Amino acid sequence: MNPKELSFDQEGRDKLLSGITKISKAVKSTLGPLGKTVLIESPNHTGGITITKDGVTVAKSIDLEDPAENLAISMMKEAADRTATSAGDGTTTAIVLAEAIVKEGMQLIQRNPEINTTQLIRDIKVISDNAIKELDLSSKKVTGKTLQHVASISANNDSVIGKMIANAYKELGKDGILTVENSKTDKTYYEVTKGIKIDRGYSSKLFINNHRNDECILDDVYVLMTDMEITNILQIENILKPIINQNKKLLIIGNCAQNVTNTLAANVVQNNLKLCNIIPPSFGYKTNELMGDISLAIGAKYFSESQGDNIGMLTMEDLGHADKIIVGQNSTVIMNNEESSKDAIERIEELKVQRDNNKDKRERDFISERIALLSGAVGVLYVGADSDIEQKEKYDRVEDAVCAVKSAIEEGILPGGGVALLRCAEKLEDGNANDVMYGALVSPLEQILTNAGEDIKKVRDKICNCADAPHNFGYDVKNKVFGDMYKMGVIDPAKVTKNALKNAVSVATTILSTNAIVTMKRQ
Repeated sequence: MNPKELSFDQEGRDKLLSGITKISKAVKSTLGPLGKTVLIESPNHTGGITITKDGVTVAKSIDLEDPAENLAISMMKEAADRTATSAGDGTTTAIVLAEAIVKEGMQLIQRNPEINTTQLIRDIKVISDNAIKELDLSSKKVTGKTLQHVASISANNDSVIGKMIANAYKELGKDGILTVENSKTDKTYYEVTKGIKIDRGYSSKLFINNHRNDECILDDVYVLMTDMEITNILQIENILKPIINQNKKLLIIGNCAQNVTNTLAANVVQNNLKLCNIIPPSFGYKTNELMGDISLAIGAKYFSESQGDNIGMLTMEDLGHADKIIVGQNSTVIMNNEESSKDAIERIEELKVQRDNNKDKRERDFISERIALLSGAVGVLYVGADSDIEQKEKYDRVEDAVCAVKSAIEEGILPGGGVALLRCAEKLEDGNANDVMYGALVSPLEQILTNAGEDIKKVRDKICNCADAPHNFGYDVKNKVFGDMYKMGVIDPAKVTKNALKNAVSVATTILSTNAIVTMKRQ
């Protein structure tokens, strides 16, 4: 049995605080428009370097020798990761908030050893819940140029990227999907197509007919859709004969046994067939849902084993149609210029209701994906740069910005620069938990000012004490001016700010409730 090391009471809490301080110091220097970047060595010491301002990337790269400190690191990573998962951005803010709550809480406990820690934690959670409600009430819906501001700020104040993302969403609409990929050139650009993007590529390279881009491109295409495995070419003979005789083109979305794939590919190479095959998207129940949606969008009958269908009964009338398909190694785009069918429109409205009533983040995201698929809005932002290192850093920024815009569309925006949380702090009265949370809620603003080299007291006092100042009055550290944060374009997605606070409180209160630490004894 491996021996263990035990730490209790203040000794244990001090070790946790030491770990928290170390990770926070590395991460919080990136906060705000004048925050600094962090250089990270590759895990295997091969000389690879990552340059980033992304909080969760920095956090995940940190491991310490001391096991107790490393436990704290792991918990802070969880706060960052939860925020990144739920809102796509705000990881640095979550870490800054968590550190401040732990520090303020531990100092309070140290000053008052008789304090009821359980009650303190309950009160902190109540204050946090009230603050989140206040943020909800004060948030504003996004409009036009606001998206550009949100994207620019999240992309480290890159106005070019911000404008590009805003323009992409203008074309896509609020239900559209914008994904981020690495460009094969040094150029950064976006493409929007009216169609469906499926995260599946060709089942054989022999289907490629555009060797320059390693793609299979077919125009005026029939589409066969099934979740049943095609184990014998004779199962689809009723389809293949008219396709060949009429010189038509075919996309098969379904699992083909290797012998079937080989036969189809051989006929493509010999120019007897103009065809491509991809496997169905996703897994489990999601496959059925997505296949049903795609079928509806392209007018195909979905032959499903769960419905007792017989694929041998397929006819040409059961096939869907697309104006064009582009099948790459990892993805397929199906383009149709036809207007959405009545059934597709009705399905979209049903899915919107389901999304709004679903509390599970992953399920909501999946439903949003289905809505976008049926809406026929697909966009890809390709990130280019002069070097791999620059591309990695830029990719992180762009991905954060796209996620931030998605969050802003979903739940609106708040005054940025830490002002929204500061306004929540101003409403707190005296009391142990209130004092802890006041220190935490003002910490993002103070850290942004610190990173910008500003006088914290001077700026904060002016924001708080300025007569006739609106709720959204604050300080733009980049341009060194006071004013309306909305008008100056200094804004944050409400979803990001709320999730950062929620996850920070969850992790911080867990640490504050800790009285003993058990770690493996190191040799």
